[in-house]
Amino acid sequence: MRVNICIEPLFEQLKNKRVGVLAHAASILNNGEHLLLAMKTSGIEPTRIFSPEHGLWGAAQDMEGVDHCHDDIVDQDIVSLYGHKLESLAPEDALLDDLDDIVIDVQDVGARYYTFAYTALFLAQAALKRHIRVHVIDRPNPINCINLEGNLVDSDFRSFVGMRSGMTRHGMTIGEMLSMWCTTENTPNPECLHICWMENYSRRMYFDETGCIWAMPSPNMPTLDTAIVYPGMCLIEGTNMSEGRGTTRPFEIFGAPWVNVKASFEALKLLGLPGVIFRPLDFKPMFQKQAGKQCHGFQMHVTDREQFRPLLTGIAILSVMHALHPEFGWRTETYEFVSDRLAIDLLFGNDRVRKAIESQVNPYQIADEMWNASARWREQREAFLHYR
Repeated sequence: MRVNICIEPLFEQLKNKRVGVLAHAASILNNGEHLLLAMKTSGIEPTRIFSPEHGLWGAAQDMEGVDHCHDDIVDQDIVSLYGHKLESLAPEDALLDDLDDIVIDVQDVGARYYTFAYTALFLAQAALKRHIRVHVIDRPNPINCINLEGNLVDSDFRSFVGMRSGMTRHGMTIGEMLSMWCTTENTPNPECLHICWMENYSRRMYFDETGCIWAMPSPNMPTLDTAIVYPGMCLIEGTNMSEGRGTTRPFEIFGAPWVNVKASFEALKLLGLPGVIFRPLDFKPMFQKQAGKQCHGFQMHVTDREQFRPLLTGIAILSVMHALHPEFGWRTETYEFVSDRLAIDLLFGNDRVRKAIESQVNPYQIADEMWNASARWREQREAFLHYR
């Protein structure tokens, strides 16, 4: 049975209201129509439109600041909530002065690195403090809400890829997360937060089981396959290797000009990682890291997505590359507005995992020690799980 993204009752409530909307390219309804266009067809003219990282239509690359602009498709000005400095991530007070309601509709991908949930949280909390009604259109977690993996974020390593301390693969929908955060952080006027829950949704569903249409939520998230590997392969961002940006299979392809494919291939095979195989290949990224250079590396193929452990796999790849290649290095450039800590530590949520990799601790042991956070996370989120 097809999952229903429920918006009809919401549209009735919004008639004759001054409405703000946070949306992006994947804010589409069951028939493929974009939320903003459907609102206009229903006679709801948004007072203000906000966009998250990558802009309204997902044209900007990762960490590329987006300016406020006029959009020709919706014929309206767009307020960017991902600009060129940290302060741009939260809305200015004046932007909320003339609003009665705010609608939030963004597609998460099930990993804490993905920034849309934090943009939604900042906007929701700013609105609730002003007694503005916030309506969150809930959407499927593409990689299901059952399988969990990872650790929690230490307070000293909070950033826009870990602004709150959820597990790496968190197993929640965006509606559940926003409900939890706003409640546990004692956000004022909680009665003004409304979640538009889905119909016919099961926690065990992958996106291709929902009947919903996949629209790229960001420019390097082209398919469900990408989302499945992302909780582990996003870690490559924290290195000097290419994570496949600039290719047609980002995050599934990885490598660098200096990779010894034969030695790496043998090392990865010896680890016996579940649910995945690696295929050696050469590739040339068209942009971002290693742009225009012939890279040696691999494409990973998930053969059993229930057995596959994306974070363990990412840690194993980092361990192999670090152990075999003196050219391997951690990214040192500013990452998500943070310049005083390594990107890899922000992604892991601490510096202990990186140090364990550098000390050549077995990847399975590293992943198992991270898993110790799962009991705490399960307990923390339990009261906020809407779908059973």
